[in-house]
Amino acid sequence: MAAVVGRILKNDLVRNQLAFRSQKLKFSSFPRFANSSKKVLSITGVGIAGAAGLLYAFNDTLKAGDLVVHPAKHPWSHNGPISALDHASIRRGYEVYKQVCSACHSMQYVRYRELVNVSHSEDEAKAEAEEIQVLDGPNEEGEMFKRPGKLFDTFPSPYANEEQARAANNGAYPPDLSLITSARHGGEDYVFALLTGYCDPPAGVEIREGLYYNPYFPGHAIGMAQALYNEIIEYSDGTPATMSQLAKDVCTFLKWAAEPEHDTRKRMFIKVMVVLSLLAGVSYYYKRLKWSTLKSRKIVFKQK
Repeated sequence: MAAVVGRILKNDLVRNQLAFRSQKLKFSSFPRFANSSKKVLSITGVGIAGAAGLLYAFNDTLKAGDLVVHPAKHPWSHNGPISALDHASIRRGYEVYKQVCSACHSMQYVRYRELVNVSHSEDEAKAEAEEIQVLDGPNEEGEMFKRPGKLFDTFPSPYANEEQARAANNGAYPPDLSLITSARHGGEDYVFALLTGYCDPPAGVEIREGLYYNPYFPGHAIGMAQALYNEIIEYSDGTPATMSQLAKDVCTFLKWAAEPEHDTRKRMFIKVMVVLSLLAGVSYYYKRLKWSTLKSRKIVFKQK
């Protein structure tokens, strides 16, 4: 009986080995090419790679045909990991927006109360809000009325609706500036370059009537005329109102409007780093304390 079982197992083992060898040969057999076929395949591969390279270069050439000017990077004082916004510049930027930009652009997501302890005191912010008239109501007689603004009111819009805004600007719609530095690639660098980048169009470029040439604007033809000039306004703190100073201050103000939590976020970063530094020291000491016995013990194996 044992001999019969042994012969059966031996036959099964031989059969499995033959099947395994056939499968190995089937999967490990690769097509073999003659030398002439190898040359043809090599030339074909080089030709395909060269054609792909030419198409890529040709595509980049077409893209480079359109003049694209990227805004320069400026050393803003708030760009550091723990740098706060310049609050004096925010106040001056608010003056620029109020006296220049608010004639066309709205800031519907910013309220007067947000100016308190940022650029204005509470009394100053109330005085700023009271300068506007806000439609409110209805009153007891069911009629709408206008009242002086309050701290919870948003900055007023210069137009009643989008159609009126387009009609007043040759069909162009002035964007809301509440989030403009976050909505545009380049942030405040782009806004600064746009405000200070107006120039005459180069030779061969024609700008239709009602538009102005600005190399930083997509398409280069912008419906907004140059808004900032030297001494166009007077700062309340006596700072010389050059065009670059005006653009820098209004960009800082718009940066704060888009990210009012900017300074709070960086203060929180400092606190978190201090706490993590303390925890790192405690963790290192605790690790050394617990692992000192494991690292210093001696293990001896005895042979019997």
